[in-house]
Amino acid sequence: MPSSNLVLYDDDLGEIQANLENLAAESNAKFVFLIDKNGQQLAFVGATDGLDSTSLASLAASNEAATEGLAQIIGEPFFTSLFHEGNRDNLHITVVGGRAILVLAFDEHSSLGLVRLRVTQASDTLVKTMENIQKRSEERKAREDVSQSPFAEITDDRLKQGLTAIR
Repeated sequence: MPSSNLVLYDDDLGEIQANLENLAAESNAKFVFLIDKNGQQLAFVGATDGLDSTSLASLAASNEAATEGLAQIIGEPFFTSLFHEGNRDNLHITVVGGRAILVLAFDEHSSLGLVRLRVTQASDTLVKTMENIQKRSEERKAREDVSQSPFAEITDDRLKQGLTAIR
């Protein structure tokens, strides 16, 4: 996916939010975050009361960047996912489409196998969603650029009229 900034509109966010809600339900996740590679939170679902979501997003992006560096050191282009196991809660972190990072927390009510399966399925859907959003974003930007151009009102007909008037 292109590395340009992604502009999310309400309908785009709703589509992503629906994907995350589906993932959370199917994997018995406590919460699911989608963040960009810079650590900016794009969307989240689940129980986040008392959670410092800004720090979580920033640290997850840093963790992913460090892991990418580790992969390159050993000759891998990247690692597909990270898993952090705790006493009560676990984190599964994966890169989605090379652009976003999916962070999912789960406990004993789920399993790593189920989470990995559901994250893989959701990632495919999210990649398609984000590609569609990118296309719509580029189309909207192109329309805005044209309408803000000082040459926007110059059409072929006006040019012909101007040339006729000059003759």
